[in-house]
Amino acid sequence: MNQDSDRQRPGFVRLWWIASRPYSLTASTMPVIFGTVMAWTIGGAEIHGLRFVAAFLGMVLLHVGANLLNDGVDFNRGFDRRVNPVSGAVVRGWITPGKAFAVAAALFALGTVFLGMLVAVVGLPILWIGLAGIAIGILYSAGPFALKYHAVGDLAVFLDFGILGALGAWTTQTGTLSWVPAAWAVPMSLVVSGILHANNWRDIEPDTAGGARTVASLLGDRLSVVYYAFLVFSPFLVLLALMALGRLGIGPKMPLTFFVTFLALPLAVRLMRRGLARKTSPDPALFRSLDGATGQLNLAFGLLCTAALVLAALPC
Repeated sequence: MNQDSDRQRPGFVRLWWIASRPYSLTASTMPVIFGTVMAWTIGGAEIHGLRFVAAFLGMVLLHVGANLLNDGVDFNRGFDRRVNPVSGAVVRGWITPGKAFAVAAALFALGTVFLGMLVAVVGLPILWIGLAGIAIGILYSAGPFALKYHAVGDLAVFLDFGILGALGAWTTQTGTLSWVPAAWAVPMSLVVSGILHANNWRDIEPDTAGGARTVASLLGDRLSVVYYAFLVFSPFLVLLALMALGRLGIGPKMPLTFFVTFLALPLAVRLMRRGLARKTSPDPALFRSLDGATGQLNLAFGLLCTAALVLAALPC
């Protein structure tokens, strides 16, 4: 029996709060906020509040639905049977996989309703972005070639909760497609991939034993250290490159206010130290919760990227 059995089942609100894995929601919400603010400051768009709310809520619903779907599939396939600090409600024994699938289906349906509302006012460009996001969210865990189990999960979250999130938010406000929000969202997308990799790095042994192939299981423990370092430190280098390219005439100039994002660098260093100490730390929970801690880095980094846009728009 799990340490979190049915007899410790919490109340309704706390149960579904934990089931949604709220620490991970920064991955989907920050790109929406960033893309919306970018549409205003760089794209010159007038912000439509209701469109933003629809995009934000739609993304949250789809993300929670994907989390529940993933939890249920992982449990049924035997990959997720150990309770970790950031585990959801299925592995804790609070809800059945069947209930997780039912609620996930309802959330996907409701999220699709929000997408339909946006399509009605924005047009077809947002439809294709939204459908791509929904498809990735479902195929990440489900289907004969589930992306997560075939070493494509990192790319899936890079696209879904980074590139597509920012591009979709931009398109929601401007009504047009552009490569700029996609390019400027790359640093944030890398950090989002870091959340997933921290999870998969921790779970190398059970994933490998169960036959799942993740980037972490293919790399092994030692190279996973290197890959994690790349995901949490390269975003700062990519920002430097984007600022430099704009000043060389390649694309729009990224404001120099993006140097403010380096305030998040000490947090990245602390997370890297936590990963390096995975085998020597007196508190094993620090490594087991590295994915949740990386979510905090994503939140800080995303807020600083958004603040950089706002600072650049302020009158001198």
